[in-house]
Amino acid sequence: MHGQAEDSGPGGYAAARLRLLNEKARSGPPRRSALAGLTDEWLAGLFAAGAPGARGVSLVAVGGYGRAELSPRSDLDLLLLHDGSAPETVSALADRLWYPVWDLGLALDHSVRTPVEARKTAGEDLKVQLGLLDARHIAGDLGLTTALRTTVLADWRNQAPKRLPALRELCEERAARHGELQYLLEPDLKEARGGLRDATALRAVAASWLADAPREGLAEARGRLLDVRDALHLSTGRATDRLTLQEQDQVAAELGLLDADALLRQVYEAARTIAYAGDVTWREVGRVLRSRSVRPRLRAMMGGGKSAPERSPLAEGVVEQDGEVVLARAARPDRDLVLPLRAAAAAAQAGLPLNLHAVRRMAAGARALPSPWPAEARQQLLTLLGSGRPTVDVWEALEAEGLISLLLPDWDRVRCRPQRNAVHLWTVDRHLIETAVRASAFTRRVSRPDLLLIAALLHDIGKGWPGDHSVAGEVIARDVAARIGFDTDDVTVIATLVRRHLLLVETATRRDLDDPATVRSVAEAVGSPGTLELLHALTEADALATGPAAWSSWRASLVADLVKRVAAVLAGQAPPDPEEAAPTAQHERLALEAVATGAPVLSLRAQTEPPAEPSDDPEPLGVELLIAVPDQAGVLPAVAGVLAVHRLTVRTAELRSLDLPDGVDGSVLLLDWRVAAEYGSLPQAARLRADLVRALDGSLDISGRLAERDAAYPRRRGVVAPPPRVTVAPAASRHATVIEVRAQDAPGLLFRIGRALEDTAVRVRSAHVSTLGANAVDVFYVTQEQGVPLPGEEAVAVARKLEEALRV
Repeated sequence: MHGQAEDSGPGGYAAARLRLLNEKARSGPPRRSALAGLTDEWLAGLFAAGAPGARGVSLVAVGGYGRAELSPRSDLDLLLLHDGSAPETVSALADRLWYPVWDLGLALDHSVRTPVEARKTAGEDLKVQLGLLDARHIAGDLGLTTALRTTVLADWRNQAPKRLPALRELCEERAARHGELQYLLEPDLKEARGGLRDATALRAVAASWLADAPREGLAEARGRLLDVRDALHLSTGRATDRLTLQEQDQVAAELGLLDADALLRQVYEAARTIAYAGDVTWREVGRVLRSRSVRPRLRAMMGGGKSAPERSPLAEGVVEQDGEVVLARAARPDRDLVLPLRAAAAAAQAGLPLNLHAVRRMAAGARALPSPWPAEARQQLLTLLGSGRPTVDVWEALEAEGLISLLLPDWDRVRCRPQRNAVHLWTVDRHLIETAVRASAFTRRVSRPDLLLIAALLHDIGKGWPGDHSVAGEVIARDVAARIGFDTDDVTVIATLVRRHLLLVETATRRDLDDPATVRSVAEAVGSPGTLELLHALTEADALATGPAAWSSWRASLVADLVKRVAAVLAGQAPPDPEEAAPTAQHERLALEAVATGAPVLSLRAQTEPPAEPSDDPEPLGVELLIAVPDQAGVLPAVAGVLAVHRLTVRTAELRSLDLPDGVDGSVLLLDWRVAAEYGSLPQAARLRADLVRALDGSLDISGRLAERDAAYPRRRGVVAPPPRVTVAPAASRHATVIEVRAQDAPGLLFRIGRALEDTAVRVRSAHVSTLGANAVDVFYVTQEQGVPLPGEEAVAVARKLEEALRV
């Protein structure tokens, strides 16, 4: 009954299928179609052998197989349709069909139904109905299949007012679960928003005759995602739709692309086309359904006459109609060069979408603006960028029809460009728009909101070029700002903001703010109080638009402290020398207790930021950990190791020797650290102290404890992290040598660094720890035992030894 040699042997379907999949010359749509045809022929043969001359029964392909879109590892979606006259014969035929499929290891989604049952199930299950919309006859009674197709399509069109809202809800739920395909580093090609399921949903909308998707580029976008899925199936040998990081290079090679970034850009472009088509289509569905419900009442009120749609003016040549922004009847896109920006600004300000046909009319007649731009064009761009969240959808509408590339040719370099950093939520281009959206909320706190918005739009524009994106971006921003029409002084400020957009957050989190050299270097780079004000706002907008891991109350407080110090220098005040602050009463108490007991003493104290509003709760900044310990070797790795064991993340760490009162013998190290609990709960101070005592006397095996924890949570297979890099920051401080460590973040990293520094016999004065996603950037201020900076060669040697230790 099943497992027949002629079907699965070298001369049968399995061998022919394998030959087809290995044909490099045939790929894409031809291979999918050929694979569907080959499968049709095989299944038709099985059907004929099982039911020769059968009437009242047919084999039907549905879903993706019904569309003849078989990827190498696709499911076979099959319906055995029968008229109910011979159930025993149908049951035996089903066995003759299903078992050979299973024997070949092919995934099968099958059902056996009469037309009445199929129609009833479709009415109850939207997914079944969607699959039947693509029903295609394979074998048996053609009339039975044709009648079902006709009935299902008629039902779909009759039920569209009820079914389409349900389909839209299904799409929205799927998008909420799987995210947006055009921004994900490991996207699901089928389920994510803008993926293959959404493309199928658009076909269903078109089949309803109620509305239709924009067709330009849609078939190509869908075909590109199918091509990528084919390559993914061939590369992995599995039926998967998730394009994981470790598979991307191989999939790119299978498709003849340069690298994984080129692959992701093509995927993102396709997803963006499908997602935008979906937005337009669902908007049209909503408009049609609303008009159908309102029109009968209006006709009754107006005595059966027709009424013209109401049009409300928004700007010159721009009106609102049916909840969308359209062009006025007198608008002339071929003569009015500013019209696209004026319409976009009006739409964003009104919080309304741009009508698809209006955008296409403007794109058809658009020409590049003269250089410099007319003043109105510059103002309309600023209005668009300053409109907040509605800017995103309006910008995407312009971009979909090529208007952004016409206005800003440099945009093509960053369009759909992936960011291979888990901290970033968006592609480069979307991140730039998100930054402008965030910056629009800060326009009341800066004296030049126009410069802030343009800098936000351009701050990462250099990521499309080789080298440091801030350096490349400065050159591009200078050119773009001049073209837009800013004067020489404003162009210089915009270029400085782009060049220095990372300066504040990197300095605040990685440098000693009490060191005058740190503050002076920032003041020299910024140049003026006005630029500092703008850079502060841009820094926050950039971080908020990056993702939740890039900004926190702690980072905000550090940046604000740095800005305050730099502002004082720019106002003519000299930063104070970094003389160590006099110990507080708490410091002295802890130090005396440490000397008296001969053991470490510590205290934990939560820090909070004052609430923005009186009714709000204070926002936590972390926990201050004060430790006093009799001076001895190995204090830094011991403390760092104990904190790692207790899952406490270190943000900053300062170490210094404390002078004790006269008459008290001994020397005490004071450690003033800021920490945060990895999972929200702090350990008891007594437990920390007990483990620190054991770590210092060698009875606590920190390395072993951390290794056991790593073993308990095996790492997933993924991209190999780049090796750690340790450098000496030149002229970063006059009082210490600054060593910067960049490495993959992992539990116990600071412990390993501290142990390696201990081996080099340097004294760690302070540490500034910064983690973004999987990347740690830790900065250490070190001196010789005498408290002076290391000589140049010795500093390089220490950095080299530290790097070697971390590579092990």
